[in-house]
Amino acid sequence: MTLTLMSHAPERVPRQATAPTSPSSRSGRLVQMLSEMPDTNDRNHVYLGVHVRGPVTVVHERARILLEPNDLVFCDPARRHLLRFGEDCQMIFFRVPRCYLGVTESELDRVLGVPVRGGEGIGALASDFLTALAARAEFRRSTIGDRRARTAVHLLSVLVVELLEADTTDAADARCGAGNEMLSRIHAHIEEHLMDPDLSPESIARAHHISVRYLQKLFQNDGSTVSQWVRQRRLESCRFELGRSTRRITMAAMAHRWGFSSPSHFSRTFRGAYGMSPTEWQALATSAFAPTADDTQG
Repeated sequence: MTLTLMSHAPERVPRQATAPTSPSSRSGRLVQMLSEMPDTNDRNHVYLGVHVRGPVTVVHERARILLEPNDLVFCDPARRHLLRFGEDCQMIFFRVPRCYLGVTESELDRVLGVPVRGGEGIGALASDFLTALAARAEFRRSTIGDRRARTAVHLLSVLVVELLEADTTDAADARCGAGNEMLSRIHAHIEEHLMDPDLSPESIARAHHISVRYLQKLFQNDGSTVSQWVRQRRLESCRFELGRSTRRITMAAMAHRWGFSSPSHFSRTFRGAYGMSPTEWQALATSAFAPTADDTQG
């Protein structure tokens, strides 16, 4: 069921906006509240989800971000699989014609799936305003709906522009000295917590007060990913420990100590990196340093 929140969309399209892709964009409502996002693809509208309660996870750039109440995310029905809903969760979806947001299609696509925290900045303003619209029936009356509609669209336009600017700034920072300094601190943090099984892109980003998206960009500019870096450092540490140990270490103990999910996963990852199993490497390394008969006689 679609609940109309606002008055009809204006006939004129902003000069800087992309032209509507079909006549239905002009004749539709400017902002609508939906019980859920539709299953069919819709290239005429963008959907904004406001998180209310329950576990909702956004999969963005291979990172999983858990939404908090009042957080927002721009959605596309064609990419609905990027939203993971848990038990007893609720989101409010708002549908807005793409052509009234004042950005190009490619720019709008850059913000789809990007979580926005609803407790700070323009995200807080947009979240509070839209939540109030959804809660108060009088806001949906046509006599005041037009002003509310224009305010909502203006807020969302500003939010989109801010997300685009943040994306550009993050990319620029990642290429400069500030990004390199941050990356060095992150490398040190990873080394310090390498044995922690809960070490993840989310925990690393949280410890440095940055977004997971910015963290991934830092590593991408360095030719890697966060997960690849952590895995490689763990493997190097395992190889070193296996090579210097004079006693046999079980693969289960090694996997548990260095944060691998299971002994089999550790063995497969080790073989993929070094061309031999951990057991084979340990046997080879320890035999190379085993005392010879000449050593014992000397």
